[in-house]
Amino acid sequence: MNWRGNLLRFCDVAGLPILEPFVRLAAGEDKREQCIGIAKFILLPIGAVCVFLMLWAGAASTVVTDSAKLPSPQATWSAGKQLIAMHYDQRAADKAAKQEKLIEAVQLVAEANAYTAAATNASGDTQTLLEDKSMALKKRALAAANFTPSSAPTFIDQIWTSVKTVFFGFFLATIVAVPVGVLCGMSPWFNAAMTPFIQIFKPVSPLAWLPLAFIVIMWYYAGYASGETFFNKAFLISASTVCLCSLWPTLVNTTLGVASVDKDFINVADVLRLSWWQRLTKIILPASLPLMFAGMRISLGVGWMVLIAADMLAQNPGLGKFVWDEFQNGSELTYARIAFSVIVIGMIGLVLDRIMIFFRNLVSFGNPSPV
Repeated sequence: MNWRGNLLRFCDVAGLPILEPFVRLAAGEDKREQCIGIAKFILLPIGAVCVFLMLWAGAASTVVTDSAKLPSPQATWSAGKQLIAMHYDQRAADKAAKQEKLIEAVQLVAEANAYTAAATNASGDTQTLLEDKSMALKKRALAAANFTPSSAPTFIDQIWTSVKTVFFGFFLATIVAVPVGVLCGMSPWFNAAMTPFIQIFKPVSPLAWLPLAFIVIMWYYAGYASGETFFNKAFLISASTVCLCSLWPTLVNTTLGVASVDKDFINVADVLRLSWWQRLTKIILPASLPLMFAGMRISLGVGWMVLIAADMLAQNPGLGKFVWDEFQNGSELTYARIAFSVIVIGMIGLVLDRIMIFFRNLVSFGNPSPV
């Protein structure tokens, strides 16, 4: 069946073996074998999660101090629902405020038109006065029409800020690491020159990189007032830190992928007398893509882990800042909210990892790697 093969191929490429028993069951294959697969991929993890939740609930009733206690699963879930409800309440309030400003803008325009009409029937100083009033009202109407609520970012907003930051840092790391890695893989001399930098800077903590990223960004933004630049300073500092910490896995894997291209492919390129560019684009890059994407997968995971610490220190309004602010807040719900954010951070990390597995398997030429 064509649909069966396509769905199984999708499960392989997307790294979703959990769906494979259902596809085979729908195709009429051995029911017992597929039920075993479902029990392995569905029931067993659910059971493990239930055991974890029971242990967590037991720990929550035990770990209690004078000023705080470990949040229970129920308290964490309630805190999560409250954070999401706060987001929608804030959005509704912002929408109402914007609607109110639009109504005000319409009224101001109508009033300005009335002054303009009166000015056409007046003369001298009166006409000038009426025109000035009309112009002032139109400016106020324009400001009201372009009103943007300045409410504090909600939990959902901070999630999106973190996702944008990590993808921007990952993009910067990729456009640096891939070309350098290709050159390292193609030229032993260039590789020898770069090896000291890779070996020294690869294990450096984000906490050490961040002050250096901070001083570079502050130097670059010197002379610009707030709002005059395209990127926020804190956003760029966090993204730069993510870039500096996440480029190494991609660089190393790209170097390995290029250096380990099958010699037969290189011989074919020699026989066909391909130019340097043709050799690179038709032989080396396609053959090294699986390892390159494997490195990018690791880089994205590293970037996501680094981002939380970078957000905390750079005060970028992302999930790291949310965790830090809650910790400083010290309210009754502080630890429940932090626990919920930890789960969200893990879930987003899982989704990012699945995305990179999908792309890695997509370029594995019919031989997807195991998860």
